[in-house]
Amino acid sequence: MGRRNRITPVDELAGIGGSDVIKTEHILDAKGLACPMPIVRTRKAMNDLFSGDILEVLATDNGSTADIKAWAASSGHAYLGTETEGDVLHHFMKKDSANVEVKQEVPVIKLDTFLRKLEQDSSLVIIDVREVKEYNEAHIPGAIHFALGEIETSMHELNKSEDIYLICQTGRRSGIAGIQLAENGFKHVYNVVPGMTEWKKKQTKGEINYDNSYSNYRSKWRTF
Repeated sequence: MGRRNRITPVDELAGIGGSDVIKTEHILDAKGLACPMPIVRTRKAMNDLFSGDILEVLATDNGSTADIKAWAASSGHAYLGTETEGDVLHHFMKKDSANVEVKQEVPVIKLDTFLRKLEQDSSLVIIDVREVKEYNEAHIPGAIHFALGEIETSMHELNKSEDIYLICQTGRRSGIAGIQLAENGFKHVYNVVPGMTEWKKKQTKGEINYDNSYSNYRSKWRTF
């Protein structure tokens, strides 16, 4: 069976019209569904993907984490982890990858440390691996946007000799992206944690001030 273009309708997932919406080739919206429906929908969606593809499942059922983790193990897929955003659980799985050892292989850099480096060097290569809608709502000035599902097809645009800083909402997706890059020969990859969730909090508090250019990026730091 060929790859499904959309697992759920765009308007249902993104809540808006137009072209600037979340790409849904690898996203399954199972919000509001109770056991066993998230697993039923996940199984069907996974059947439409190619080996090695990453599927993100959006769910609100608190029991879905254990269910999906167990189902992935019994079905030959790799459970990559779960990211929580409000009441929504974002589950990540990699198809036909049960033999993949999922672990943190990418060096972690704390957000505070990263921001200090950014003040000193405005040419840092920053890759934001969130979806388009998330990126458009708020992002670090100068950050390049490659959604997690686009990393494998877009990594040829990156220089393996450069330091690359990956960021998402909390560090889960950027960690997955980092592993993908490391497996393809990128030696200088760093996962920024806790990510944009904390960055936006700092911005709201006035600890970060910026306009749309790196040259005018400034942050208010105290001695740590």
